[in-house]
Order: sequence, then C-alpha cells, then structure tokens
Amino acid sequence: MSSVRFGKITKPLPHNILALFRYVHFLLIACLLPFLLPAQDKPLFNVLGFYTGKQDLAHISFVQEANPWFTQLAAANHFSYTATNDWSRLNKDTLKRYNVVIFLDSRPEAPEQREAFQQYMEQGGAWMGFHFSAFALTPSAYPQNWNWYHNHFLGSGQYASNTWRPTSAIVRVEKKQPATQHLPQIFKTAPNEWYRWENDLRQNADIDILLSIDPTSFPLGTGPKPHEIWHSGYYPVVWTNKKYRMIYLNMGHNDMDYGGTNCSLSSTFSSPEQNKLIRDALIWLGTGSLAD
Repeated sequence: MSSVRFGKITKPLPHNILALFRYVHFLLIACLLPFLLPAQDKPLFNVLGFYTGKQDLAHISFVQEANPWFTQLAAANHFSYTATNDWSRLNKDTLKRYNVVIFLDSRPEAPEQREAFQQYMEQGGAWMGFHFSAFALTPSAYPQNWNWYHNHFLGSGQYASNTWRPTSAIVRVEKKQPATQHLPQIFKTAPNEWYRWENDLRQNADIDILLSIDPTSFPLGTGPKPHEIWHSGYYPVVWTNKKYRMIYLNMGHNDMDYGGTNCSLSSTFSSPEQNKLIRDALIWLGTGSLAD
C-alpha cells in the first residue's frame, strides 16, 4: 500500500487520496503519451490508379506489373497507392480523398466521370497518364470525342501513327524540372511502342516538353511495315501542361509474344533511369516538392 512519511512515522494514505493520485497519474500519461511515443507513419500523399486491363495484351501486361510496382514504390516513399478498375469511382466524393490520379491504360468514357475529372484538375488535383490513356482516333473504338482532354489538357490531339515492334529508344531530356532532375541528358528507355500525334506540341505555349526521341535512336522500330519504322523527325514522349499539375508519359506498352505464348517479352520497369523519372514525377505531383 502507498504511504507518506511524516518525520520518522509512515502512515497509509486514505483510499480516496490514493485514487486521486492514480487518476492524476493516468491523465498525465494520457496527455503525454502522444509526445512520448513515436508518431505513426501518415502517408505524405494518396494516389488512386485507374485501369481497364481488358484490351491489348501489351496494355494488360503493363497494368499487371505497374500495380505491384507502384505499391512497392509507395511503401518505400511513404505515400499510399490504391488501384481500381471501377471507373465509377472517378467522382467528386472519391477524388477529394486523393492527391494524385493515374490513368494506366485508358481514359474515362462516361460524361459524368469526364466532368468530375476536369473539375478535379481545374481545382488543383494532380494527374499522371501512361501510353494509351492519351489515345484517340476517329473512327475507332476510342474516338476523339473529348476536346478538353485531348486538345486542351494533353494538347496532343489525335493519335497519328506508331512504331512497331516495341523497342527501346534513346531519349533526350529537353527541360530540367522536378521530374527530370535525376536524369542524365540522354538515356535508354525500356521497350515501348512509340506514338506520333496530330498536333505539334512545340507550337503550344502551355506545353513543356520534358523528353523527346534522340536522333541516335533512328531507325526506331523493326517493322515489318515500312511506316512502322521511324528514320527521322521530332517526337515528344513526356510532357506537362503548365496550366495543370500533370505529366504524360508515352511509356506503357510491353513487347509480347503475340500469336505464340502471348507472354510478355519486356518490362516497362526495366530501365533504372525511366523508373527514376516516374518516381520523381509522382513525388513532385504528390508533394509539390523535389524528390531526394
């Protein structure tokens, strides 16, 4: 039993005083505990990745490796990553819980989803898009029927052509900014199908081209059709729109054993420099600051 000392005489404390001491002790611990224990990790930012994963085998392959890769990246860099193929989650209530949205392999088709995304971006949201998320061609299954997205936001307009088969390219950094800060002036990418666009992005004052195909890549592509091999020209492959917090990367199409095993023959995440680009771009979009 607790006691107090009066000179040389020790007397037991009354039960009500002892209870009061214990209560005060409890309150002190409860108040000081948050300062005594290490704080639990809170995500620096939250990312929501949308995908479809039902069409081209190469796009499905990319999605299947992208989601685990982003999950690991999130764990290593203290942000959260959630992936979904439910495009109905592209709504105002859901988007307000996320700092960055990623389109992995397609775009929203429903009018209400498109409207929610436009409002999200115009109100300061952030976006990262890969490869087919910018595709539009009339006529096709993905017609150019979203002018704000393709002409204003991306600035690229419709798809014009592509290289084939998917091959690596030597790319050149056109502008140093947070997404490209850790990149050498030129580097080799992972294999990819490279797109050419209807609009010349160099003529758009809102667009900052970050990476383009370096001329040492030519000829780029292996065919077999001659127009699938590029021998010259200027081809931007990564860019941002200065009016928004966004970045588009043309990467995201793996080489496949079409008609054989239908298995992947390459990985979009096989280039360390390209991985740095994606990591730094995402941290920049999520925090507004430079990556370490």
